[in-house]
Amino acid sequence: MKLVSYLRDGQDQLALLVDGLLYNMDEVHPNLPGSMGMFLNYWEDALPLVQQAAEAIKTKRFLQNKGFPYENAQLLSPVAFPTSLRDAYAFRQHVEMARRNHGAGMIPEFDQYPVFYFSNHHSVQGAGNIRCMPDHLQQLDFELEVAIVINKHGRNIKAEDADEYIGGLMIMNDFSARQLQLEEMKLNLGPAKGKDFATALGPVLVTPDELEPFEIPVKENHTGRQWNLNMKCRVNGIAVSAGNLGDMEWTFAEIIERASYGADLFPGDIIGSGTVGTGCFLELNGTGKRNDLFYTEQWLQPGDVVELEVDGLGMLQNTIVQEDEGEDWSILARKK
Repeated sequence: MKLVSYLRDGQDQLALLVDGLLYNMDEVHPNLPGSMGMFLNYWEDALPLVQQAAEAIKTKRFLQNKGFPYENAQLLSPVAFPTSLRDAYAFRQHVEMARRNHGAGMIPEFDQYPVFYFSNHHSVQGAGNIRCMPDHLQQLDFELEVAIVINKHGRNIKAEDADEYIGGLMIMNDFSARQLQLEEMKLNLGPAKGKDFATALGPVLVTPDELEPFEIPVKENHTGRQWNLNMKCRVNGIAVSAGNLGDMEWTFAEIIERASYGADLFPGDIIGSGTVGTGCFLELNGTGKRNDLFYTEQWLQPGDVVELEVDGLGMLQNTIVQEDEGEDWSILARKK
């Protein structure tokens, strides 16, 4: 299934996406959850009902005039109000190249366990404008990623069981202010202000059953599902990055095991994959400068349109804009 959250009368509304049309859950049937938060908190009870509704729409047993064009909706993050936001470091190529560009060798601890950091779950948004203060625009970067959302409570979850805690997958753009990040991480803490201003997710949450045709064997000595999903980034229509989700060294199941060790995971927690190889300007610029003394760095500028596209998950589009001090930065205003 493909699930969408959009802004309706000032509230987040959950809808099923079928053949380019959106069907509001609570209009399909009053027993269906009207928001993603409600769905995630009652996942095991609600999932069979939602699957029945999706099948009824696909087989024309539900009135087609109840749907409306996907393009007409003001999209939010599929998980409009996540309970937490973690981002992992799961792609070997990205880690290896980033370290090489700084003159360092590959860190052996990468193979011992997956690592992650916490970001600002209140800064999550969907497609649309990314509002940036002037300091954010000093070496502003995209990060091409995929994220999962947790669908039930768990603690000390084993990797062999962890895929059952994945409600779905979605595209993630972990926007990064590299100058701020570089300055603050000299203190061996963070990232903080370099990351906490915007994370874009969407446009849809795709449940794992929908992605079964893309499943591939897991890497040797690893546990969990992996998917052959091509990942691309375009800036102003120009291709700048390409990778594949199947290149994750650590699976989402293994990241869940690590994240839940001695800690509770809750419905609505989001976990990102980390940046795919070539999936940010920081890595691309570093590689370019190593190969060409006269290489010109590229960073995001106001007016730039960033498109992340992943097989099976759609295309997430954001536009960079400069924020004026004093603008309304409330969560719903931010999503407009």
